[in-house]
Amino acid sequence: MADEGRGRARTTTWRPQGATAGQAQPSLGVVSDRLQRALEWLRAMLAAEAAQTQLLPWIAVGFGTGVVLYFTAAREPLAPAAALVAAFAGVVALLVRRTRFFPPVVVIAALCAGFANATLRTTVVKHEVLVRPMYSVALTGFVEVREEREKTDRFVLRVAHIDDLRSNRAPPPLQRVRLSVKKGTAPPVGSFVELKAGLSAPLTPLRPGAYDFSRDLYFQQIGATGLVHGAIKVTAPPQDGGLWLKYAVVINTLRDSMDARIRQAISGDNRAIASALLNGKRDAISTPVNDAMFISGLGHVLSISGYHMAVVAGIVFFVVRALLALFPPLATGYPIKKWAAAAALAASLFYLLLSGSEVATQRSFFMTAVVLIAVMVDRRAITFRTLSVAALVVLIFAPEAVVHPSFQMSFAATLGLVALVNGGMPRLASASDNSLVGRIALWGGREIITLLFASMIAGLATTPYAAFHFHRATPYGILANLLAMPIVSAWVMPAGMLGIVAMPFGFDGVFWHLMDLGITWMVWVSLWVAALPGSIGRVAAFGTGPLLLATAGILMLGLLKTKLRWSGVAVAMIATIWALDVHQPDILIGAEGGTIAARAPDGRLRLVQTRKDLFIVREWLAGDADARAANDPTLGEGTACDAAGCALALRDNSYVTIARRADAFADDCEKAAVIVTFRQPPPGCRATVLGRDQLRSFGSVAIWRSGDRLLIEGARPTGSDRPWAHTEDVAQALTPQSDAPSLRPVDATPSEPEIAPDDQ
Repeated sequence: MADEGRGRARTTTWRPQGATAGQAQPSLGVVSDRLQRALEWLRAMLAAEAAQTQLLPWIAVGFGTGVVLYFTAAREPLAPAAALVAAFAGVVALLVRRTRFFPPVVVIAALCAGFANATLRTTVVKHEVLVRPMYSVALTGFVEVREEREKTDRFVLRVAHIDDLRSNRAPPPLQRVRLSVKKGTAPPVGSFVELKAGLSAPLTPLRPGAYDFSRDLYFQQIGATGLVHGAIKVTAPPQDGGLWLKYAVVINTLRDSMDARIRQAISGDNRAIASALLNGKRDAISTPVNDAMFISGLGHVLSISGYHMAVVAGIVFFVVRALLALFPPLATGYPIKKWAAAAALAASLFYLLLSGSEVATQRSFFMTAVVLIAVMVDRRAITFRTLSVAALVVLIFAPEAVVHPSFQMSFAATLGLVALVNGGMPRLASASDNSLVGRIALWGGREIITLLFASMIAGLATTPYAAFHFHRATPYGILANLLAMPIVSAWVMPAGMLGIVAMPFGFDGVFWHLMDLGITWMVWVSLWVAALPGSIGRVAAFGTGPLLLATAGILMLGLLKTKLRWSGVAVAMIATIWALDVHQPDILIGAEGGTIAARAPDGRLRLVQTRKDLFIVREWLAGDADARAANDPTLGEGTACDAAGCALALRDNSYVTIARRADAFADDCEKAAVIVTFRQPPPGCRATVLGRDQLRSFGSVAIWRSGDRLLIEGARPTGSDRPWAHTEDVAQALTPQSDAPSLRPVDATPSEPEIAPDDQ
């Protein structure tokens, strides 16, 4: 008995190794119980989600994910193979429709369908893209689009004939080219012109992971960009330009006449902003005002989006409904709400055509049309279902929109607002007048709180995309939107719409003046907010990994119904930490080799240019969260140039050099880590040499130093070949030799760098 008692005593006083007398340690059984309860809670939440969650929003998410996967492919997928897989997945989903496996299977089928649809879209718009520059070509064709900009103009030419004036080689059969001209010299839309120009391949990403301009132009069927040389001759067309060109002429004439009327009443930036709001001509806004608008968080006003379309539709809807309600027989005997929705839909369509029918505006029209059609068929308008249908419509007709910042920011903001309306705002709207909330609402508090919450939710939802694409955040965005957007919605846009209606009758002048007053207030707010301390929130460039993770967090917060939705906050926080922890490159090299930046010992970039390109410098500085201007004199500190070449010092006291002459290799091959040159280096050069072929294969290049290793990432992934980014002789350019980075697994040396992953 004594032994048993001692045994029991020893059992009750036993503690794990390292435990102290004052610390209670849970037994394995307690831990197991807690884990079991956590798993049971998770199962219950998942079951509740399955019971409450609508399937259509997740089908839209799956479809969009398939489109995103398409754009991440290194080489162009085969359209028949993608269609076959999508058809098979659809059949499987149909077979399991009455089982519990249907939800995940149908989402996977939607993913396959999105991938196949994007592949088909690329096949439909397939056209030639210029690969090598053509310095002097003769072009004839029809002018389809004309754009006014702050310093220059540009236009899109549908090519009828092209000749290369410097060689006997047949030029590629380009369909459309976009050309820049001096301010005020762009030919009118619909004219047939003859001209000479220099053409370049569409602009590739300015740094690995940056936005791909060539992809945008490809889906607009533009195969090259360039600069007009000399005069443009307008001649008689050899053939009819077609119905589409006639439509473009009518719309452009209407836009120009409206712009002329606005110009008579409003001047300066206010005139440019008024035109941007009404007909989409936003390129003539001065740089200081344009920057202030984006810094303050009001930049979304300049691009016709879902907000503008919603304001136009909303104003027409309520005005028409109010006018019809003045006649009791109509109000009681007919569906005037549906009539008002139909009128709003017609007004939205006219606004779409008037604004130029850009892809972003088309997306906004589709979203608005879905909402208005829901009203016409007696469905609730602001729901996840209508948002999902709008997203599917956009992605079916323009899958390329999924990688565009306007699509991402618009749908993220709308998702947040729909979640707000369905979750929290109804309780505010239905509060009793005797309650505290109700009494506040009677004094206008409901509208103020609604606007405040809407601005906050929309701002938070769009922050990851603004940080990724524009490398900035707007700390005072809520303040600017709270001060300016009520005036824009209730004053500026209604005045502009009344001006359009009154213009044919000659009574539009007063409305343009009213619009001018409201825009003056908006510009003042943007300049004031932009001047506040800490108003410029700079964010260093980060990869697509954090962006996709943040998107997942936003979807979880918006679409999940149970307490599991709050796990989206944790996911978004992890994405934020990941984005802030990205290591910036030590060397950046432009695709043409004419601009090089290197990280100096103080951690900031220094650069040297053999050709002036402020655009790429601004992008690099923004991606580095650097506040300096592109022409800041400190950017040239620590650089040295002579007739033989240039050298930039790195923070580890090595160098990156540009070798212009053969005699530069004597020192560069011994002291430099990287040499950029279009000359043949001598045998045994110890440095890593990037020549013309490598830069044409990689595009812009980012290089990280890791001890003795160089990690090189190109804007075009190794071996990639997409229709909008063709590469010539990729295999030959990447063959290990004295002047090319090696792809072989090597013991890291400066002459044989490693290709870093795309999401570095």
